[in-house]
Amino acid sequence: MEMVRNITNETKTMIESELRKGTSNSRIANLLGVSYEQALEVVDAIKESIRPEIGDEIKFTFRKQEMVGIIRKLLTNSAVVEIYWDLSSGTMKDICEDKTIVNFKDIEEFVKVD
Repeated sequence: MEMVRNITNETKTMIESELRKGTSNSRIANLLGVSYEQALEVVDAIKESIRPEIGDEIKFTFRKQEMVGIIRKLLTNSAVVEIYWDLSSGTMKDICEDKTIVNFKDIEEFVKVD
């Protein structure tokens, strides 16, 4: 936890940018020059403080099913997400519309979809 307290604003900004690009935790550890475990602590702390942006592609869980989509609108603590059905659980298609509300806390990771 000591490392988490010593994160500079520059490092925080860099990690946020890398997370938005979908960079892996091991790559972030390499960029920081720290162990994978230390990088996980830092990434987890920053993920909790990060506010997503319109256009971010995210992976999230809904009713224990993995889903992927793009943020179309931001609300106070959640976002309107357009679901990428070809990358999401097909079992949810009967329950969900093409857009759904996702709480920020339910965002598992930022991804880059080609």
